[in-house]
Amino acid sequence: MQTELRLQSLPFSSTRTYLVAVAFIIGNIVMPQLFHLIPQGGITWLPIYFFTLVGAYLYGWRVGILTAVASPVANAILFGMPAIAGLPAILLKSVILAVIAGYAAKRFNKASLLILFCVVVGYQVAGTLGEWGLKGDFFLACQDFRIGIPGMLLQIVGGRLAIRALTGK
Repeated sequence: MQTELRLQSLPFSSTRTYLVAVAFIIGNIVMPQLFHLIPQGGITWLPIYFFTLVGAYLYGWRVGILTAVASPVANAILFGMPAIAGLPAILLKSVILAVIAGYAAKRFNKASLLILFCVVVGYQVAGTLGEWGLKGDFFLACQDFRIGIPGMLLQIVGGRLAIRALTGK
């Protein structure tokens, strides 16, 4: 049984928007560091996108965009990962994820596995096409589909669990 969620779309003019975004940004800083302890953990588990998905889904595209942009930049500055050369593609995918997740949450008002699957596949396909355009290398652009399937599954299943836990549903 799927229950409707009480999702919010916070405006840029609200202090709460930035406080919530900071919480998700911290999650997107800590989680990649944990996954980077595993060999090839970053490219396999795609942890930089997890809290962008959850934040955008629960609080709207504005929180998602703030998280999507600040997280990779903070990680690159603080830890050198992602490498500066990889930032444009990661930022592109993160922003696309924030927009799609925010739209899906508003449109469907629930977080089913099917909807989250469509969100994740949607941002990955659009982001792969954008990355191909940025890098000019289709094989490299398809890396998430070649290596990151566990990470996509984590986003779908783990994202649903996190959304349910944070909403109490």
